[in-house]
Amino acid sequence: MTTPDTQRPRQGADILRTALRRNIGAMAGGTFLMGLYQAGETAFPIALGLIVEHTMQDRSPRSLGLSIAALAVIITTVSYSWRFGMRILQKANTTEAHRWRVRVASGALQPVARDTGLKSGEVLTIATEDADQTADIIEVVPLLISSLVAVAVASVALGLASVHLGLLVIVGTVAILSILSVMSRRIGDSTREQQARVARAGAKVADLITGLRPLHGFGGNHAAFRSYRRVSTEAKRQAVTVAGVNGVYAGTALALNAALAAAVTLTAGWLAFRGDITIGELVMAVGLAQFIIEPLKLFSEMPKYVMTARASADRMALVLAAPPVTVPGTGRPREGGDLELDHVRHGALRDLTFRVRAGEFVAVAAYQPRAAADLAAVLALHVPPETYGGVVRVGGHKLADLSAEGVREHLLVNPYDGEIFAGTLRSNIDPSGTSGSVDEAVEASLLTDVVALHRAGLDHEVRDRGANLSGGQRQRLSLARALAADTDVLVLHDPTTAVDAVTEQLIARNVAKLRRGRTTLVVTGSPALLDTADRVLVLDGGAITAEDTHRNLLARDDAYRRAVAR
Repeated sequence: MTTPDTQRPRQGADILRTALRRNIGAMAGGTFLMGLYQAGETAFPIALGLIVEHTMQDRSPRSLGLSIAALAVIITTVSYSWRFGMRILQKANTTEAHRWRVRVASGALQPVARDTGLKSGEVLTIATEDADQTADIIEVVPLLISSLVAVAVASVALGLASVHLGLLVIVGTVAILSILSVMSRRIGDSTREQQARVARAGAKVADLITGLRPLHGFGGNHAAFRSYRRVSTEAKRQAVTVAGVNGVYAGTALALNAALAAAVTLTAGWLAFRGDITIGELVMAVGLAQFIIEPLKLFSEMPKYVMTARASADRMALVLAAPPVTVPGTGRPREGGDLELDHVRHGALRDLTFRVRAGEFVAVAAYQPRAAADLAAVLALHVPPETYGGVVRVGGHKLADLSAEGVREHLLVNPYDGEIFAGTLRSNIDPSGTSGSVDEAVEASLLTDVVALHRAGLDHEVRDRGANLSGGQRQRLSLARALAADTDVLVLHDPTTAVDAVTEQLIARNVAKLRRGRTTLVVTGSPALLDTADRVLVLDGGAITAEDTHRNLLARDDAYRRAVAR
């Protein structure tokens, strides 16, 4: 049975309730200690008033010593309760934030993508900033309760001295919170919009960094920078709006709290002047009036933090509650199977039909790059089977009937722009550390020269996105990773476009040798790879228009010769 913590939250309120429910123990302990801290803080001006009262009546050293001892106990209580209370709450806060970061990241990394309508940069923001702000609710609630304890203790103490003073604090607190709760709603709306715009700006810059090299290549970097500046400016304007709203809120809260403290002080002075309260009670009232500003400030800020946490939780729900793009089957393809496309229609693919038999090495010469990209997307499950026409079969089973995990264990599609991760050469080639063919893959992809260049060999450090590698080195590293996976069916999309002709010839021979007996499909315009393949399929106009060996096609097909000859 699915537990409440693993169920998919439907909205932000579900996320907040889950966070509160599973941290109830830590929150109870933290609330008790923070309540003790606030009670001790409140007790300090009360104790001063009592000390003044009794010192005026009994001026003995014993009374003075007892008073100092009482103050020492209060100070010690305040110090330790704050220290341990905040330690408990902050540990629970950071642990809860970690849980939600992992949950969002896990949801975003599922084999079947979710229909969130968000870019990867936005999901990253949700998995970091929004997860942290949502977890803040773990601290907000105990601090809210402890502040209420402080106000309650101060109200009772002042009420015992004078009913007027006690009622003034209670009525004033209710009025302040009523005013600020209305203002906090605007903060929630503004913060939600700011978070969305910042996330969009983050997504834009992530896309810009990813495509920076090709952008420079055709001079599109300046237009891209202007586009990012426009998005960033929108985020800045919204941030200024939120800062303005927060400033008005904070200023109003401070003014109202100061007005209440001044009202308590003036009322206490008037009562003392009339003789309704003693000098000791006046000292206590003045001290509490000054002290009460802090818990009132904290108390009045809580609605703002609650609204911010709710806005962040709502954004997390966009990822966690989003339905999958497709619902995959549960079957698994049989090992050593073939690959078949039957009248597939998607994007530039009009009526694509072909079959790669088990153990065969087939190349597809796509005259239109868009068709090649669409073919790779369909095979990589980036396009849900129900959204395109025709059928794709792996090992005799329809893709729609197979589980995503099963397909990807059996069929690997290596894109032409394979991502390179921060780590080492080895961790990029064999991320799971389970491949038994890393050395063979390195040799086949001719990554050996990169390994030999560095004393650390395969343990040489690779920077984020392979920033310390050349384009050809990154491409060969990606190819080595695909070969080391040693899957039953391997699809390579333009694996050698960034290497020279001599290297390309050697890689083509090595790949064919290493993949002998395994089903391999290469979508490429490389003469070396086309020549190595058992068969070449010509993809033109979205369909297969010719089929033969590379050399036969060169001899009799002028269009093919013009397309692939270099």
